[in-house]
Amino acid sequence: MIKNRDFIIVGLQALDSRIGSNCINIAHEIARHNRVLYVNYPLDRKTKIREKNDPLIQKRIRINKGEEPDLVQVSENMWNLFPKTTLESISQLPVDRLFDFVNKINNERFAKEIKSAIERLNFSNYFIFNDSDMFRSFYLKELLAPELYIYYTRDNLIAVDFWKKQGIRIEADLMRKADLVVANSTYLAEHARQFNPHSYYVGQGCDVSLFDKKLIKSVPKDIAEIKKPIIGYIGALFSLRLDIEVLVYLAEQRPDWSIVLVGPEDEAFKGSKLHKIANVYFLGSKPMEALPSYLNHFDVALNPQKLNEVTIGNYPRKIDEYLAMGKPTVATLTKAMDVFKDYTYLAESKEDYLNLVEQALQENSAEKEEARSVFAKSHTWENNVKEIYNSMLKIMQQPKL
Repeated sequence: MIKNRDFIIVGLQALDSRIGSNCINIAHEIARHNRVLYVNYPLDRKTKIREKNDPLIQKRIRINKGEEPDLVQVSENMWNLFPKTTLESISQLPVDRLFDFVNKINNERFAKEIKSAIERLNFSNYFIFNDSDMFRSFYLKELLAPELYIYYTRDNLIAVDFWKKQGIRIEADLMRKADLVVANSTYLAEHARQFNPHSYYVGQGCDVSLFDKKLIKSVPKDIAEIKKPIIGYIGALFSLRLDIEVLVYLAEQRPDWSIVLVGPEDEAFKGSKLHKIANVYFLGSKPMEALPSYLNHFDVALNPQKLNEVTIGNYPRKIDEYLAMGKPTVATLTKAMDVFKDYTYLAESKEDYLNLVEQALQENSAEKEEARSVFAKSHTWENNVKEIYNSMLKIMQQPKL
């Protein structure tokens, strides 16, 4: 445990983000026993123009003009900084030396804003926790001189086109100079260890309090009318991450099963053969608080993830949600899924999916459901942050050279 210290947290998502974030959950957990300055990312010029009608961007523009406060206390131990600066949009610059030159300027602008907040809050001997912000926070170790600079990797970002051009080089260099790297999957920890021997797997937190069978009072009408058994998936239906072929195969091979998909679709899903198969049901997006009621009506839950550079190292938070409700779960075998191997059925092919769903239906029991639920509920943010602290203490307790 680390207590009564000061943490500066930077990352890819602002505290007022419309979607959840590991970093936000981690920040709130750290703030239970430490002071935390959560730093939103600064605006860049392209975003100011492209998203000028977004209320969140308009708020940042007002803050930049001094019309609203840039430093806001959000809890007893936590403050949120809106940096009053604009950065140059450089992620796609093809020339390394030019990128590095402008990126240093961006970092200096960013660091100046953070220093101002540090002085106002009287932070000292602080730690910097960087959630994958490889460009804007690349020089913060040198510019802010923290006691420890921790880099957190939770997605294989360099597999995404936006990050590839400069990210492959920059993230490796950032990992090398970080005091330690922490990762939410064993795959990402192994990748980081190529560049920094102090790279550790720290697990993943997940708030599964909503996913409790005892809280379910009714069955949503649109799923109540669907024939059992229901083999279902909850989440974004994006072809980059999900294997449409697996779903088609299951539906065609077992017309007596109902394949139920809950979530928004991309264009590939909208145009897929799935929409022409009678036993496939698209129920669309649902509010977060409604999802447990849908999941509760599943007989088997799926995560038919594609194996590619983007997905191979990702920790699938939805698996914790599935298991918290005791659901038999069939998912694609990946390195990250190794954590769940004793509580899930792991497939390597569409044929595996068919056989394992049948097995899951046949051998489910109350005892298995309880074991799954207990396991998932152990993946708390408190335990996740304790592992981060343990990794930090390994470095802090080493003798100084």
